[in-house]
Amino acid sequence: MSATTLDTRSLPRTPWSGHADPEELEHWDTVARSVADALAVDALARDTANQDPFTEAALLRESGLLNLLVPLEHGGRGGHWESAFAAVRTIASADGSIAQLLAYHYANQSSIAFYADPADQGGWFARSAAEGWLWGDSVNPVDPDLSLVSVDGGYRLNGLKRFSTGSSVGDVIVVNAAVSGGEKDGKVIAFVLERGRSGLELLGDWDHLGQRLSASGSVKYNNVLVEHQDVLGEITPDPIVTLLTPGLQLAFGNFYLGLAEGALAQGRGILLERRNSWFLSGVDTYAQDPVFQRAIGELKARTAAVAALAEKLNRRFDAVVGRSGALTAEARGEIAVAIAELKVVATEVGLEVANRIYEVTGSSSTKNDVGLDLFWRNVRTHSLHDPVDYKKIEVGAYYLHGTNAPLSLYT
Repeated sequence: MSATTLDTRSLPRTPWSGHADPEELEHWDTVARSVADALAVDALARDTANQDPFTEAALLRESGLLNLLVPLEHGGRGGHWESAFAAVRTIASADGSIAQLLAYHYANQSSIAFYADPADQGGWFARSAAEGWLWGDSVNPVDPDLSLVSVDGGYRLNGLKRFSTGSSVGDVIVVNAAVSGGEKDGKVIAFVLERGRSGLELLGDWDHLGQRLSASGSVKYNNVLVEHQDVLGEITPDPIVTLLTPGLQLAFGNFYLGLAEGALAQGRGILLERRNSWFLSGVDTYAQDPVFQRAIGELKARTAAVAALAEKLNRRFDAVVGRSGALTAEARGEIAVAIAELKVVATEVGLEVANRIYEVTGSSSTKNDVGLDLFWRNVRTHSLHDPVDYKKIEVGAYYLHGTNAPLSLYT
């Protein structure tokens, strides 16, 4: 078969292979911790100001984190998913909103590999790397479907999408919609629009309890022209294509873990600084009190258990995504359930730690200027993304009957 007639559908769909070596993991850990340290300085003040995080997005861009997953041959850093998930976890320990931006960026940018024809992926990756794109999205499946009508030269897009993370600061926004008319009638396609595209309106209506700087407002589309060159590709039920959703759920697990670790770290600092002790304790300081040691020890142990599971799955995900077009539905189902297990325990531990840390820090730590509540507000807000009870059912059904949940943007 000649090069001009080669069926590119038979080629690997994704560019990732192998695993991160110790040097890679150490490098990105150093980078992520540097970013987290910078964000931690004024995390509460920025959360209170509630402004679009353009400065924070620039920090991610300058650090190189945005191009971590872009292959070397396309101008990126050639990293692995294990490094990306670890970076999300580290940054979440300082600033949950910016960790969410980064997690969604990785998922949205990787749409190139999951949706685009292999022959087209290089161009997309190269442009994203060269221009330093931060990728947002507008794919919330609980909103009514957008209207995407086939016209000469492409499509016309109309409608509204809420919860469009990264949209107000992202350089580009990934959108999914079903086509009406034309040769792709009824097909669901993914396409990419720059934030300033004519007819694209950012409503700026994200004002929630937590994750205030995640740039997750609504986007309204007013007769937006979507050209053929904007289209990544069709969204199919192929196992490798649908692996994107478990990947994002794995990022969530790391995100909640990072929030728990951040709450623990700040709580530990407050406890060590507490003077005097409870009058019945018989010790000099609260940090020497076995009651408080027991409480923080319990929270630390549970967090460590979640960390062990997350680290195992982060590395396993690279092996699974590396199978690319050869990935089977069974293997995809196995990793999805394993990730659902992490989602369950990471959610519960994140909420428990962010709540119970007050038991060791005392009433003075409830002052608004302490900001310990930021961790709870963030994990409480984002953990409602999709009901964790359905993740428990997903795990139980697989354990009992070997059945997987129906494919969706949540499973």
